[in-house]
Amino acid sequence: VTFEIDVNGILHVTAEDKGTGNKNKITITNDQNRLSPEDIERMINDAEKFAEDDKKVKEQVEARNELESYAYSLKNQIGDKEKLGGKLDDADKKTLEEAVDETIKWLESNREATTDELKEQKKVSCVTEDDLFHMYIFVCCSQIIEKNKQKRC
Repeated sequence: VTFEIDVNGILHVTAEDKGTGNKNKITITNDQNRLSPEDIERMINDAEKFAEDDKKVKEQVEARNELESYAYSLKNQIGDKEKLGGKLDDADKKTLEEAVDETIKWLESNREATTDELKEQKKVSCVTEDDLFHMYIFVCCSQIIEKNKQKRC
């Protein structure tokens, strides 16, 4: 929501739903009693306060979406035999599946988690990108070694 007040004391309010993209505008005029400087100052302060609140909510939603997207993306990769799922042994696959399932359960149980809690949860409950990179390198190296063994025989 944005508020704009022009020099004539006319208030322009715009509201946009970021999820759907719907946008509405309204103009409010006060022909008889113009807004006082105190009213304008109060409205500006309120708008700044709400902007900060909106920023915090946006950060929280982004942190939740990031953790949730990461968990489901990893879950899909583990289940896809053409991707990560086909390259992992059963033990590694099970470890990853358990970590992902724990993360999804945590997200469902902690719908009101703060941004910091969500970021911390990503650190402790999900396998990190470095872990995945090392697993992938290990799998690739193992495949190369196996191919070289077959060529020698």
